[in-house]
Amino acid sequence: MNGFVDRGLDDSNFGEKTALSSFDAFPKTKSSYTQRTETGGIWTVGLIAASVFLAWSELARWWSGETTHAFAVEQGVGHDLQINLDIVVAMQCADVHVNVQDASGDRVMAGTALHKDPTFWKSWGRGAHALAAEKEQRMEQAGQRREYQEEDVHDYLGAAQKSKKFKKTPKLPWGQTADSCRVYGSLHGNKVQGDFHITARGHGYMEFGAHLDHNAFNFSHYINELSFGPFYPSLTNPLDNTYGLTESHFYKFQYYTSIVPTIYTTDAKALRKIDKYHESPSSGEDGLNQHPHRLSKNSVFTNQYAVTEQSHAVAENAVPGIFVKFDIEPIQLTIAEEWSSIPALFIRLVNVVSGLLVAGGWCFQISEWSREVIGRRNKRTDSFGMLNGNHGEKRAL
Repeated sequence: MNGFVDRGLDDSNFGEKTALSSFDAFPKTKSSYTQRTETGGIWTVGLIAASVFLAWSELARWWSGETTHAFAVEQGVGHDLQINLDIVVAMQCADVHVNVQDASGDRVMAGTALHKDPTFWKSWGRGAHALAAEKEQRMEQAGQRREYQEEDVHDYLGAAQKSKKFKKTPKLPWGQTADSCRVYGSLHGNKVQGDFHITARGHGYMEFGAHLDHNAFNFSHYINELSFGPFYPSLTNPLDNTYGLTESHFYKFQYYTSIVPTIYTTDAKALRKIDKYHESPSSGEDGLNQHPHRLSKNSVFTNQYAVTEQSHAVAENAVPGIFVKFDIEPIQLTIAEEWSSIPALFIRLVNVVSGLLVAGGWCFQISEWSREVIGRRNKRTDSFGMLNGNHGEKRAL
């Protein structure tokens, strides 16, 4: 009846279960099969730190995206080209004439499309620089504009979303009369090689009107805006905020521009939806409105240009003025900022970390093998032998 009398105290009933003692969810190598090293911990910490650093670098690179530049033939039909101009000339508005003529012979009377506001010369020119000024001088005068910063597509997209209106003309100082003329606005011409020029009344094209006295000629000017295509006043162009000054009445300012249709986008795939039978979005506001709103939301269609200047005094029988010649390149530049997919990012992280661990393991094994070889050589050098001095000491005893 009494089980304790028959069986007594069985220690096996209070010990570890045999099945549980042999089961281990995370089996570990027995200590007899492992070999501890002096530098193993240092290598482990170093590899972990390097893995974290490289993984973080890959994540930062993926987050910032990758900017690509691609050249191709411009899509869409290009008939018109919008020209955006904002210039201040040191002459009276009644004496300033603006005209556009292209290679096909068409002439645009820009005076009817542009606005002319009398203004005061000293109200302009803040932050302006000469076209040939050094980069350091331009940065000092104009500040850290996007022209001198690292190119980022998001900056262009943000600037394109700002106001698309010309700034108002400053009011004339009290008691001062206007000594200059601000010419500004947008006009349309044929999308071919051409030029537009600002001349004095009675000079340049054959026209009716009183002849202007030569002493009234002064084509010193400030260029606040000169761009082609849709009007984005916040984007910086090569001739923006530049000036040309002269004391000569007969002086010819000549600017040669080479225009390249340019697209800044964060959705390069959407550009494939551009209808080739519609007006090119880079032509102007009319062409931009013919395409889906998604294109203008994620992309900026503009025309970047390079410019050179050849200005000099001319004889009295020549025509002074401000001449801008433009030539349109047959290529299109697409600057796209894209991001790889999440699976691609995961694969890159695995490749980077695994490659680092494998390379680190090889380096660790090589270093341990080198330490072992050097240690063996040192032991051989320090060992005692028959020719060692200690053997002679024993014989002397």
